[in-house]
Amino acid sequence: MPSPLIYLILGAAGSGRREILADLIDGGLDEGDRAAVLLAESEAADPADAKLASVSRWRLTPDQIIEAPLPPEATHVFFVVDGRRSPTDQIEAFKLWLDAQGHGLARILCVINCQLAEKYPPLLAWYEACVHFADIVLLNRREGVANKWLTGFLAHFHDKFYPCLFELVKGGRVKNPRLVLEPQARRVSHVFDDEQDWIFTNAEGEEIDEQEETDDEDGVEVTPEEDPYLALDASGRRSKRIPDIAKFL
Repeated sequence: MPSPLIYLILGAAGSGRREILADLIDGGLDEGDRAAVLLAESEAADPADAKLASVSRWRLTPDQIIEAPLPPEATHVFFVVDGRRSPTDQIEAFKLWLDAQGHGLARILCVINCQLAEKYPPLLAWYEACVHFADIVLLNRREGVANKWLTGFLAHFHDKFYPCLFELVKGGRVKNPRLVLEPQARRVSHVFDDEQDWIFTNAEGEEIDEQEETDDEDGVEVTPEEDPYLALDASGRRSKRIPDIAKFL
């Protein structure tokens, strides 16, 4: 049996992620496909769960290890993170789980609760972290949101040339489910790339190009590239810190 396509779903609790998933599964998969949804055990029940064909729960151990048996016979697996916890911590744990399964990643979807983001401007930093990892960003909960805010939110990312796609959601539905599920990487982060990226520094600690010639080749240090959102500082905390989403929900 071919390897299943595995999708990671980011977003805050209450963003409508499961409602959108039901639409994607209904409109984006073929008749012979079998979808499975893995929800964090801490996620509260949602009316949209009844529209999902196969739902099971995953848990994060105290050692930050994900326990989630891969559903058998599934052709598409949608892994929904805990919407009240740090997305970066969960992404790091998910990467280890994915490697243990021996499968690659199809795509990362990020659902934006526009009402929440507009109400709390400090959450822009939280959503920046999610968009950094995302291949496609779905703008949901837009009812009552000012057009000026939405335009500014999109411009913030477009001006920084983010490669991911931004799509509007209306009534829990996307315009083109197959486009959303297309397994094409468009994310900034290289964490899930098949090949490791490396950083080359000279004896003075300055970063240099891999092909750059140097008179002192023995002084060149090669280290694996570290994602800025997963890097740790000297105290063991994330170097690039983001707000605690639970304080805004």
